[in-house]
Amino acid sequence: MQSYSLFSVLRESLRGHTGWRPTWRDAAPKTAYDIVVIGGGGHGLATAYYLAKKFGEARVAVLEKGWIGGGNVGRNTTIVRSNYMLPGNIPFYEMSMKLWENLEQDINYNAMVSQRGVLNLCHSDAQRDAFARRGNAMRIHGVDAELLDREAVRRMYPFLDFDNGRFPIHGGLLQRRGGTVRHDAVAWGYARAADSHGVDIIQNCEVTGFRIQNGAVTGVETTRGFIASRKVGVAVAGNSSRVMALAGRHMPIESHVLQAFVTEGLKPVIDGVVTFGAGHFYISQSDKGGLVFGGDLDGYNSYAQRGNLPVIEDVCEGGMALMPRLGRVRILRSWGGIMDMSMDGSPIIDRTDIAGLYFNGGWCYGGFKATPASGLCFAHLISRDEPHPLARVYRLDRFTTGHAIDEKGMGPHPNLH
Repeated sequence: MQSYSLFSVLRESLRGHTGWRPTWRDAAPKTAYDIVVIGGGGHGLATAYYLAKKFGEARVAVLEKGWIGGGNVGRNTTIVRSNYMLPGNIPFYEMSMKLWENLEQDINYNAMVSQRGVLNLCHSDAQRDAFARRGNAMRIHGVDAELLDREAVRRMYPFLDFDNGRFPIHGGLLQRRGGTVRHDAVAWGYARAADSHGVDIIQNCEVTGFRIQNGAVTGVETTRGFIASRKVGVAVAGNSSRVMALAGRHMPIESHVLQAFVTEGLKPVIDGVVTFGAGHFYISQSDKGGLVFGGDLDGYNSYAQRGNLPVIEDVCEGGMALMPRLGRVRILRSWGGIMDMSMDGSPIIDRTDIAGLYFNGGWCYGGFKATPASGLCFAHLISRDEPHPLARVYRLDRFTTGHAIDEKGMGPHPNLH
């Protein structure tokens, strides 16, 4: 693999950048692999990378129906954090946060990891108490958390609407280690790193069916022919229900559209990530200057990568209530990702009842921030056929046994998570 460094950049600048090689091979499918990972998004690529590097699996393929970076990994608002409250979630997302902190050195790729801080604002005494409880839970697990009062928030972001009669800002919960990571770079970096360890990344290869004999998977049917494999991992986010239906399995997942927006480029305005506690709105500023923000799901089930105007209006209302100066900024574009919403708002990383078929999904809003930990835990499950210690709670049967991980306390209503 061609190594990136200051010296290689200087060398290529003197050559007119004529010596760079493709970031990864556009591999053709072989007839058989030891492990096939369906889904060339962040989770699938990370899984393949850790399978090859950490667990020494030699014959691994990633099948992507489109192009690398065309799914949710390239359609999100780039936020990473580990400010969860429940015991099942905190250790997992903190592991992901630590993996983010060393990702660029690990894969030798500039993923633009920026730990600029994530601030969740509170607008009532009850909400501040809830944030104090969450912050204490985080600190018990060794995760950084600071409870800020109103004046501390004002010093950080004086342009917020502190005196809004309906939504006065009382303070906030700050995780300084949280921040943003460039989403495209995550896909490209993991693809390059997986390829360097011998993984075949096969684009434009849609899975159309599974071959199952005597209760065990033997391979997958694709638009580029049959590929034999005794182990198949499914990591396809919003398409989880459709792909698993090909194996005759109904998943406890609904697919919903989540929209995001970006404005025209501005001078530096927001140096961190801020969330509005009185409504679902979050905002940060990209390195190119655009303000990136989003809000709630579109309430209906959909597999479309686009949303409708009512949610756009709702998101803009939340933004104006928090930061009135947004009214003078022009939105350049919007896009949508397909969220795989589980029944309790927490993910699933588990074996299925079909031998050799493994499932990774139900990430709801947490998919991007979980990318490294998801890949590592899914690789552990596939390679060793047992769950990673920090992912044991993400069992598929928890909805039957009553061990739900309901972080938001919404009950079995996927659209509310």
